[in-house]
Amino acid sequence: MNIIVTSLKGGVGKSTTSIYLAAAAVERGYEPVTLIDADPQASSAEWLELWPLDGITVVEAPSERTVTRAIGRVEGLVVVDTPPGNERITQSVVALGDAVVIPTRAGGVEYSRVLATLELIPATTPRGVVICAARLGTNDLEAAIAWWKEQKVEVWGVIPERVGIAAGPEARLSREGLENYDAVLLRALRGWR
Repeated sequence: MNIIVTSLKGGVGKSTTSIYLAAAAVERGYEPVTLIDADPQASSAEWLELWPLDGITVVEAPSERTVTRAIGRVEGLVVVDTPPGNERITQSVVALGDAVVIPTRAGGVEYSRVLATLELIPATTPRGVVICAARLGTNDLEAAIAWWKEQKVEVWGVIPERVGIAAGPEARLSREGLENYDAVLLRALRGWR
């Protein structure tokens, strides 16, 4: 199974989401689990180099050619962390996806970039939005969830700001983050089956 984590906007939590989804898959007993880092910044690869996680193999593939070849060569559950703003790579990778997870934030300029991302995903591919670093109980979060429902886009998860997942390679994974992302993983798996 290929789970693609993508958004044309940067800084929304793609790498964090990718790592947590891979870790949640390992905790559920999926083997092998491969995280393909298609972002030239290699944030996922760097993070897992600093804080290795048993059961996850990392493959760096920062171009359209290398990422599509990597997806075709690995077995088991694959999570792909895509680069921001690269429609060509995004379109190539989502075409190979069994489910697509789109990290975003509540409010701001997020909506238009997610809508542009959604247009690149084949109509039959299950997809869902994950609202990252959410401030629970705020009007912005409630408005974002309502807006996505109006657009008929499923919200597969809301990740609380307190999880502290935005720290990147300087942070270890939190139990609360794993639990929240496990729920997202289940939604992706359910959409695939």
